[in-house]
Amino acid sequence: MIKKHQLIHSGVKPYSCELCGKSFTQAVGLQRHRLIHSRFKPYSCDECGKSFTQAVSLQRHRLIHSRFKPYSCDECGKSFTQAVSLQRHRLIHSRFKPYSCDECGKSFTRTGHLKTHQLIHSGVKPYSCDECGKYFTRGGDLKRHQLIHSGVKPYKCELCGKSFTLTLGLQRHRLIHSGVKPYSCELCGKSFTLAGGLKKHQLIHSGVKPYTCELCGKSFTQAVSLQRHRLIHSRFKPYSCDECGKSFAQAGHLKKHQLIHSRFKPYSCDECGKSFTRTGHLKTHQLIHSGVKP
Repeated sequence: MIKKHQLIHSGVKPYSCELCGKSFTQAVGLQRHRLIHSRFKPYSCDECGKSFTQAVSLQRHRLIHSRFKPYSCDECGKSFTQAVSLQRHRLIHSRFKPYSCDECGKSFTRTGHLKTHQLIHSGVKPYSCDECGKYFTRGGDLKRHQLIHSGVKPYKCELCGKSFTLTLGLQRHRLIHSGVKPYSCELCGKSFTLAGGLKKHQLIHSGVKPYTCELCGKSFTQAVSLQRHRLIHSRFKPYSCDECGKSFAQAGHLKKHQLIHSRFKPYSCDECGKSFTRTGHLKTHQLIHSGVKP
């Protein structure tokens, strides 16, 4: 037993898997590992039905259902069911990212995260949605996506009541109420709550419009803008005005229209004081004072 144990410290791993090349200190370790390739999972969870190749893996899994999380992070207070999960988590606070991508140089705290990231460069998307056919690099991304089709939105904002499919969506939304906009455009100074919002905005300055309508040729900076535009051609106008019954393809257009009925004109001309419901109408009016005839 002592001799077997001493092999751990020696670093010698004489037993190698013929399928994947992974090496082990002891033969029993290799035997356990081979079960992964056989896909034989005799140990099943009574709670959720998930199966495992080893009994010890099932024991660890059961802690999830017990919600017993004895291992807490000193930095942020987050708790974990296993000590190894806490150890991995602590790397986030250390900012130590030893695993780098050869393609783009992005670094990660775990090898697993690096391997998942590398799938992006490979272009392989083995997980597809049965509802819409969209493909994903990771199984977890597919599961999150499938919640959209279910229509279930269990995460509700306590301030405005808006609901979200994922906790991440709620977390991002809360930033809107905080008023914090840490991401600023270097060209025009406009600020954004999320980094993604800034990236989308920067496309406006670049002049790049990669999304083109196949019916009229009009181009757009973002895919979502093209999707909205297509509604014009479909003549589908689901948004109707309660006052006059006029219908619109987009909710934003209906909101602008409703200002006419409210008689609220927040945009005033500095030259003559005339007010308008929209900024576009004010700009057109100001051309009169400039002498420009469009």
